[in-house]
Amino acid sequence: MKTVVAGVLGSLMFAALSGTALAETTLTIATVNNGDMIRMQGLTDDFTKANPDIKLEWVTLEENVLREKVTTDIATKGGQFDVLTIGTYEVPIWGKKGWLVPLTGVDDPADLLPAIAGGLTVDGKLMASPFYGESSMVMYRTDLMEKAGLKMPDAPTWEFIRQAADKMTDKAAGVYGICLRGKAGWGENMAFLTATSNSFGARWFDENWKPQFDQPEWKATMQYYLDIMKADGPPGAASNGFNENLALFNSGKCGMWIDATVAASFVTNPKDSKVADKVGFALAPDNGLGKRGNWLWAWTLAIPAGSQKVDAAQKFIGWATSKHYTELVAGKEGWANVPPGTRSSLYANPEYQKVPFAKMTLDSINAADPVHPSVKPVPYVGVQFVAIPEFQGLGTTVGQIFSAALAGEKTLDQALTEAQDAATREMTKAGYIK
Repeated sequence: MKTVVAGVLGSLMFAALSGTALAETTLTIATVNNGDMIRMQGLTDDFTKANPDIKLEWVTLEENVLREKVTTDIATKGGQFDVLTIGTYEVPIWGKKGWLVPLTGVDDPADLLPAIAGGLTVDGKLMASPFYGESSMVMYRTDLMEKAGLKMPDAPTWEFIRQAADKMTDKAAGVYGICLRGKAGWGENMAFLTATSNSFGARWFDENWKPQFDQPEWKATMQYYLDIMKADGPPGAASNGFNENLALFNSGKCGMWIDATVAASFVTNPKDSKVADKVGFALAPDNGLGKRGNWLWAWTLAIPAGSQKVDAAQKFIGWATSKHYTELVAGKEGWANVPPGTRSSLYANPEYQKVPFAKMTLDSINAADPVHPSVKPVPYVGVQFVAIPEFQGLGTTVGQIFSAALAGEKTLDQALTEAQDAATREMTKAGYIK
């Protein structure tokens, strides 16, 4: 018997020394199909070489589908994922519910931009680490602007955008003056429309949580949007989200595109864009009321409380959101393609300061104020969203109504009435309205 035990122990010791007994951990990572995330997947050899006992399994999904699957999984404690790609909307809500594991392995957390890190911190603990941060801005064709006889101001008004879109549109040549989100979703068309509405003086709710879609400011916002898209937008715009508009812009079909600052590296990359050398940038427009129509967002990596592989997940998030990862991308793809909007050190780097959109991105991020997003007082936090659990469902419902209006299936007045009714029902049911 002793001989058998000794033999077994000897075999185990040999296996351990030879490395075959290393327990392999497989991390399942849910992520969004954005360009920066796809790029990161292609660079993970750098991580797995340093961590040979950790295997990575990716679940890459379109934005709306990702949100639905991740939310269902975490709310039911399904344990399907070990690392989640979530945004600044989910992090504070889920962190307060105890659904996320506080992060301990983040590289130099003091270097994170305060505007971004503040929205990811709950009770003094960082609950998610930003992979990239963004605001929104105007990206425009410098050649078409010149041809129209106009000069884009650094801080344009919505009226200037309307005039420029009219002059740049050449439907016979397949060029549309403006491309804007129309695809339904609280993080798709409603991200753009909510941020835009702030600059028109609109708000989702008054101080008593009464929905405001029956007020003139929302009518003015939607009238502007529907008019400019009908006159100068591409066909089928009600189906276009971030990725669809990016493809249109890169193929030369958009005079202007108002969207996430993170798109700047793609529209200026000759590998991706036919118009890479003809792109300019400006702040999101305003109406002179003190608020610009730009948002504030970060795609972040977080660990669900149901994960059994927390140590490995901490290591992965530490790598993916580190200064080392930034340098890795810069070395392979150039500084213009590093994940933007997360670290002070990046914007202090002389090499990055040469990137044409670097300063405009930082100015846009710093121009957003999630605590005071609109002209009038509001009871909520959030620029292009309302940081309450009910918003995910309600925002998508309203997004579907407004997308139908863009498609010509509803009138503006019908859409606003339906949005007001839906919001009133939801807020009453949830106990916000007594």
